[in-house]
Amino acid sequence: MISDRDIYASATLMIKRFGNDAPIEAAQRAEALLAEGDLDGRAVWMRIMAAAEALLRQTPGPDETIQ
Repeated sequence: MISDRDIYASATLMIKRFGNDAPIEAAQRAEALLAEGDLDGRAVWMRIMAAAEALLRQTPGPDETIQ
């Protein structure tokens, strides 16, 4: 299991490289892995996509706290 810290670190790197397109890039990687039958890899990239979306969001969601 990959830690949340590693997922957010990966999402941060994606944002540095792709900016606002980071979630899209992560989703494309997830879909490529799905096409190859790699469900575990897809799940990791879906988590990275969600983390990138959360990091890019301007305001916290209703269930999120500001740290």
